[in-house]
Amino acid sequence: MTMASTASTTLLATRVLPRGGGLARTLLARAPALVLDWAQRQRSRFEAADTLGRRIGVLLPRGTVLRGGDALVLADGGLLRVEAAPEPLLRVAPCPRHGTPLDLLRAAYHLGNRHVALQIGPDHLQLERDPVLADLLRGLHLDVTEVEAPFEPEAGAYGHHGHAHPHGHGHHPGHGHDHEHDHGASSDHGHRYAP
Repeated sequence: MTMASTASTTLLATRVLPRGGGLARTLLARAPALVLDWAQRQRSRFEAADTLGRRIGVLLPRGTVLRGGDALVLADGGLLRVEAAPEPLLRVAPCPRHGTPLDLLRAAYHLGNRHVALQIGPDHLQLERDPVLADLLRGLHLDVTEVEAPFEPEAGAYGHHGHAHPHGHGHHPGHGHDHEHDHGASSDHGHRYAP
């Protein structure tokens, strides 16, 4: 059954408010949730059931990635809270006996070379379970544990929600500014930093 054929029984979500879009936390906390794993949150068009059991059709601009804490706006004006579902992950930490934080940097380097989606914490890394990568990381003398947890990998330098937002950049003194731009994969900010 397609989304179009069930439109009369499916609520449509067509807009995302990143990180809740400034909504009051209490308002967002009372909203029904759409609990999604990482694979689902990377899709811009899908169907899922919310915590009230309602069918939700999500129709967002292509390239939109949902994060835990985002809010979806329904066509009827209602809100949904996006929650990152727990999923099977590998948690990687320095060996407690002889490891150092440098070991995590080395692991992130090797995983980045393999284009592995990676969540970076202050004292650990998390990635989707993969026995080959688990063996590689253990070979680097890291502590690798299987966990069930929400997965929020780094978006990367060009990761985006499919929206523009303002922020400042540090520049040569006297050249700081705020501006809006989209962080699409083809963005070229054209910044020229003074040495």
